[in-house]
Amino acid sequence: MTNSGKIELMAPAGNFESLQAALDNGCDSIYFGVEQLNMRARATVNFVLEDLPEIARRCKEKNVRTYLTLNTIIYDHDLSLVKTLLTKAKKAGITAVIASDQAVIMTAKTMGIEVHISTQLNVTNVETVKFYAMFADTIVLSRELSLRQVKKITDAIKKECVIGPSGNLIEIEIFGHGALCMAVSGKCYLSLHSHNSSANRGACKQNCRKKYTVIDQESGFEIEVDNEYLMSPKDLCTLDFLDQVIDSDIKVLKIEGRGRAADYVATVIKTYRDAIDSYYEGTFTKEKINTWMEALSTVYNRGFWSGYYLGQKLGEWSDNPGSSATQKKVYVGKGINYFVKSSVAEFKIEAYDIKKGDKILITGATTGAQELIIENMFVNDIHSDKATKGDSCTMKVPFRIRLSDKIYKIVEA
Repeated sequence: MTNSGKIELMAPAGNFESLQAALDNGCDSIYFGVEQLNMRARATVNFVLEDLPEIARRCKEKNVRTYLTLNTIIYDHDLSLVKTLLTKAKKAGITAVIASDQAVIMTAKTMGIEVHISTQLNVTNVETVKFYAMFADTIVLSRELSLRQVKKITDAIKKECVIGPSGNLIEIEIFGHGALCMAVSGKCYLSLHSHNSSANRGACKQNCRKKYTVIDQESGFEIEVDNEYLMSPKDLCTLDFLDQVIDSDIKVLKIEGRGRAADYVATVIKTYRDAIDSYYEGTFTKEKINTWMEALSTVYNRGFWSGYYLGQKLGEWSDNPGSSATQKKVYVGKGINYFVKSSVAEFKIEAYDIKKGDKILITGATTGAQELIIENMFVNDIHSDKATKGDSCTMKVPFRIRLSDKIYKIVEA
């Protein structure tokens, strides 16, 4: 729980761009993977051991908690790496580790590192919560529970005073937004069978996101499943019933997306930050919800549904293989200079034209993801309304950019 008494908003960080985007848009905590041994080992550019001090430094400056995700299946040959990762994490001042394997849980506990139980352990009842309370202070519940079931667990924790190693009541965390897996709590073996690439080792090939033909083995009759990807769920979205989510007495709301781009992280975290604050201010209205939902629809999504939180028994399946975002970004070029005194950035246009009035996105490891409208610009030192491939373009930018920051044009999808 945050110092403000509000629920904690946890953001995904797949790289420094996404990390900075999360920090700039109001997260209370971030979670990330280092090297392999996390469930997004191949889905994103993971941090390396040497990044840990910088991750901790940036987050401490914003009073943001840091969680190292170390939640894959662990084999004997992994144990030395587990100890190395945890030792480095503790030295860097990382807040906690998200774990599912008992070896990781016990090693972290022995080293005095705060432990959070991963959703991979599929915790669905208060007796299991009591068991893991011997080792962990926060437990991520199964994604298949309804809010009524979640509330029953949080009520029991208070009634029975279920205390974690820190001496405080166990905190319950749930997923609030992002991609869902068809398998129970992500335990899927399709990728392992088809590609010898285990999803449970962070190497999912996403077989479920593809289109399939169903064949009757007796008659040979074929059915092409049209307009629906029967193993590819729509993305989870709880924003339109966030009041009910908060009323279930969870302490942490987790946003999925370590494989997503920085602009996705920026938009989703900003939107949920606004919604959470509005709830506590008593201004959580239907009109605001409509505006927030429009914002969420602009970035990558497979369509939205409420998951199992409202009691729905069957999933809602995506009707296309990719994103349903209403906007997309098109690469334009990269930053080559920034003039601090005049707050002017210089870009090399490498791919796509831009013009006065365009909405642009600038991303970078320290810049995060920043959007702005072009109000004025110079092309090759001459005032112009348009820049094309090969041009050098300067414009007012109210934040410092770095060399090789990327510039994109935001267009309607």
